[in-house]
Amino acid sequence: MKTDLDKKVVLITGASGGIGSAIARQFATEGARLVLHYREGKARAEALQHEVKQAESIIVKADLTREREVGRLFDQALARFKRVDTLIANAGSWETADVPLHNMRLGQWRYTIDHVLTSVFLSLREFFEIIVRQKRGNALLIASTSGVFGEAGHVDYSAAKSAIAFGVTRSLKTEIARIAPHTRNYCGGRVNCICPGWTIVPRNASKLGNKDVIRRVAATMALPKIARPEDIAGAAVFLSSDSLAGHISGQTLVIAGGMEGRLLWRPEEIDPDLA
Repeated sequence: MKTDLDKKVVLITGASGGIGSAIARQFATEGARLVLHYREGKARAEALQHEVKQAESIIVKADLTREREVGRLFDQALARFKRVDTLIANAGSWETADVPLHNMRLGQWRYTIDHVLTSVFLSLREFFEIIVRQKRGNALLIASTSGVFGEAGHVDYSAAKSAIAFGVTRSLKTEIARIAPHTRNYCGGRVNCICPGWTIVPRNASKLGNKDVIRRVAATMALPKIARPEDIAGAAVFLSSDSLAGHISGQTLVIAGGMEGRLLWRPEEIDPDLA
């Protein structure tokens, strides 16, 4: 199937991370031009740029909680490519330790809200200003099943991701359609969201190295298997393609093997070596 993403300009925040880099690789195979954002992982971003050398790309450092730096990120994208067709809002932050609410510091709460939710707000606001001028564009937000089912010990992260998956996505689907309207030759602007479940990426590799954790996590899934970043990347390309997903907007897609907020398997039924 043709995605028609060749030469489209795709800006990926958090491109140096596990899911972000997989998304970048997938867009590169479709011939897209890439703006690869990073905050601290410069070496990983440079390695990714070399890996996708078949695609025209730039790497840009920015703290997405700072308005001026977000503006500079999009300015550099426009200086190089003159437009931005798709924003993949993937960057975020997750406290690895389980911290129950009664022990959570206000500083942790504010840090997570800023780096997960406010960063998306600032990125989208800058992108929507561009869409007003070019009358075209679509955004894909990367949230989490934590925002769908909740996650004890991570209420800060769950709250921020839930806001993205529901309030932000469902509000902006209407706003973007007004500034990038449907025409005879264009499907109209779109906003969608992906909520990955447990996915094997560097930040949770230590947890997923524990077979008891794997059994407990996979027991909530109809398909008892931990996701790989490529599982998310394929869906990201699909939802960003006006040819394939031109009538899909305001939707939140959970990619988690049929996860539910309850046990579907007894832990002893799960083979962690196959998960």
